[in-house]
Amino acid sequence: MSHTPLFTGVGVALVTLFDDEGAVDARATADLALELVGAGMRSVVVTGTTGEAAALSAEERVAVVRAVREAVPTDVPVVAGTGAPTGRTAAGFTRDALAAGADAVLVLSPHGVVDPRPYFDQVVRAADGGHVLGYHFPAFAAPGIEVPVLAELGIDGVKDSSGDAERLLREVTELDGLPVYVGSSAVLVQAGATGVAGAILTMANAEPELCVRAFAGDGDAQRELMTAHLVGTRDLPDGIKALVAKRFGTSTVARVGR
Repeated sequence: MSHTPLFTGVGVALVTLFDDEGAVDARATADLALELVGAGMRSVVVTGTTGEAAALSAEERVAVVRAVREAVPTDVPVVAGTGAPTGRTAAGFTRDALAAGADAVLVLSPHGVVDPRPYFDQVVRAADGGHVLGYHFPAFAAPGIEVPVLAELGIDGVKDSSGDAERLLREVTELDGLPVYVGSSAVLVQAGATGVAGAILTMANAEPELCVRAFAGDGDAQRELMTAHLVGTRDLPDGIKALVAKRFGTSTVARVGR
């Protein structure tokens, strides 16, 4: 079966910015998204794990989706993270995000769930023909999604943040053309060489140009990016927010863990 990728190239898993009182600053978040698009990002993912989705209300999620969709060019897909512990909640987030203008949703499999098919059935029905990307991130939501199961979910693509280059190669070769997006900046050179459709990266918030170069096969960029990767991903979201603040002067305020 042939699938058309939502986008190709490098996209950013966007941080959510907060003001000094801890309120969502949707405008500042949208401004950062536009800045990153100018630096080469081909898609913007909001309200995901990097965006501290677990600490956002349903209303805040919608506000961020709307602000970013209004800010970035229409040819840059805005993807909303809508994963949740239950299929019912994820389905509700999915309907809200698409109604707010998201071009697609990115759906993390629930922690502890071995068979996510019933969960994804609810989400895909809620999307009602909208673009759905599954999300394999076992470090955040173990055990993740087995490669053969991905082909049974009725989804339009997958983001894989495992950092496992062998698994990425399996996904590219075994999933009958299902678009694959790498989510780990540690394996960008390898991922690009295997033929994945693109990348969706936390580190692109702070180092968009290095991410683009590494995905295109630049080994020097990959090595340089690793220095930032080790800092930015060591203590999420604080590490990446510190790097983004250094680059763009944005707020370092976070909610997760507070």
